Amino acid sequence: MSHIDAVKTLMNDERLGAVLTVVAGPGLGAKAVVDFDAGIVWGELPERVAGSVLDDAGELMSREQSRTLSYGETSVFVETVAPQPQMLIFGAGHNAQPLTTMAKELGFKVVVADARPMWATEDRFPNADGVVVGWPDAVFDRIPLDRRTYVVLLSHDARFEDPVFAAVHGKPIKYLGAIGSRRTHRARLERLAAAGWAQEELDSIYGPVGLDIGAETPAEMAISVLAEVVQARYGGGTGFSLRGETGRLHKQRGPEEGTE
Repeated sequence: MSHIDAVKTLMNDERLGAVLTVVAGPGLGAKAVVDFDAGIVWGELPERVAGSVLDDAGELMSREQSRTLSYGETSVFVETVAPQPQMLIFGAGHNAQPLTTMAKELGFKVVVADARPMWATEDRFPNADGVVVGWPDAVFDRIPLDRRTYVVLLSHDARFEDPVFAAVHGKPIKYLGAIGSRRTHRARLERLAAAGWAQEELDSIYGPVGLDIGAETPAEMAISVLAEVVQARYGGGTGFSLRGETGRLHKQRGPEEGTE
C-alpha cells in the first residue's frame, strides 16, 4: 500500500488524519500517514522526533490546520486531511433557510429537521443535503455524531430541543449552539444540570448562539452563527474587529516550532 492509498482510505472512511513529511534535516523525505485516533497507519518517521511530531500533529489535526514544524535540524510538514464537516440544524423556521445556504457555501453537509411538515420541505430548503420531517431521533438514528458534527438548535420549544441535548450528551461533537435569549439559555442550563450535565459540559454550549454583530434579519443571524462556527472549527480568532490591529492579521494557533 502506498501513502496515497492510505490517504484515500482516510478520505473514503471519512477519518481525520494527516500526512507527515520530513522536509529538512536528518531523515529528509521520510513520510507517514496518521489517523487521528489510530496513530501511524502507513510509513514511519525518524525515531528521535516521532513522538513530538505525533503530539503536535494531533493538535493541528484537531484544528484542521497544516503547518511546517521544526525540531532542531529536522523540519516536518503536517498536512491535515479532514472529512467534510456536517451541520445538523434543528428547527426549520425562517432563520434556518439562509443558514443552510451559507453553510453549504462553507463546505458543510447540511441536514435540516423539524417535526412540522409544513416547515420541513425540500422546496424551502433546496440546498440542504437532507430534510427530515420528524423528531430529533429520526436524525440521530441515521447520522453518526463525531468531531466533524456541528449541531445548531433553532427551536425555542424545549420539547424539541431536549431530545437533541440528550442525544449529543457525551458525544465528541465539535459544536453545539442553541438560539434563545439569555433568560431562555439560563432555563436551558438548569434543565440540563438537573439531567446530569457537568459544569464543563454546560460551558461548552454556545448559547445564545452566534457572535454579537448586531444581527437582525435571518441572513444576518446566519452570518453571526457561521462566524462562531468557523471560530470553533479552527480554534482561533477573537471575534473582534481587525481594524486597528497590529502584527499578523491571522495569528497562528497551535504548535509553532515543535518541541524536542
